[in-house]
Amino acid sequence: MSATIALPRGISVLERGWLSANNIFLQDGQQTALVDSGYCTHSGQTLALVDGLLQARPLDFLLNTHLHSDHCGGNAALQRHHPQLRTLIPPGQEANVRNWDPVALTYEPTGQQCPAFQISGVLKPGSEMLLGGRSWQIHAAPGHDQHSVVLFEPRDRILISADALWRNGFGVVFQELEGMHAFDEVAETLDLIEGLAAAIVIPGHGQVFSDVSDALANARRRLDGFVRDPEKHATHAAKVLLKFKLLELRQLSLTDFNRWTETTPYFGLVHQRWFAAQPIEEWTTKLVDELVRAGAARREGMTIIDV
Repeated sequence: MSATIALPRGISVLERGWLSANNIFLQDGQQTALVDSGYCTHSGQTLALVDGLLQARPLDFLLNTHLHSDHCGGNAALQRHHPQLRTLIPPGQEANVRNWDPVALTYEPTGQQCPAFQISGVLKPGSEMLLGGRSWQIHAAPGHDQHSVVLFEPRDRILISADALWRNGFGVVFQELEGMHAFDEVAETLDLIEGLAAAIVIPGHGQVFSDVSDALANARRRLDGFVRDPEKHATHAAKVLLKFKLLELRQLSLTDFNRWTETTPYFGLVHQRWFAAQPIEEWTTKLVDELVRAGAARREGMTIIDV
């Protein structure tokens, strides 16, 4: 649990490793709610952490800021554990969840896992929701994910920013990789966050922070670099996908890494769109070597190990 910033009573943050998004637990005397549920391979840990905060109370609401696998992979386990749980997601993917389409939801194309879950409704941008005794504004926050939302509590100016703003950047802009222009949406979401004048930001990954102006400046510098050099963003995205798989499996051989990249549609899309001049195996090996040089992995012979 992050202890860097003192949060008001009734708000607890479970700061997770990067395979699982942070969980935000909201409670008062009447109601409990959780924002985001982590990755499915960590669902046992998620249940234990949330039960520790619930102290035998039921979990009433589960909200997902967006439907990437690291933010909603624990939904199914929480629903089994709390049968009365009401689950709310951003609009835009409702039909794909109700009819469970793992291709449209990007889980199969990215080579990631997410057990099927049910939903009770959607989070409507422009509306407010009472959670943990506080009124939270729901704001559309496209960019990293076109359907993402952020939650803002105006009394204490607390922002749950998901992957729209981290202390040192923001999440990969997937639509840009697919050939759709979304860097402008990232910029607009950063402007939205600046206009909210948050005092405290609870990001989707990493520690809670209060130096919001610095974080916004860092994000805008990073965005500007990607706008000027989209290939830099594509390279970054490819390394993120590789690192995520390494976080999940902990280690795998370079041969298995190459097999995974060759059979994972989204990775192939990035390669074909941006780096088709290089054979995919050569490109993957280069990216793995860059992860090793950056200290994000280590190599023992032909085995790549998460760091």
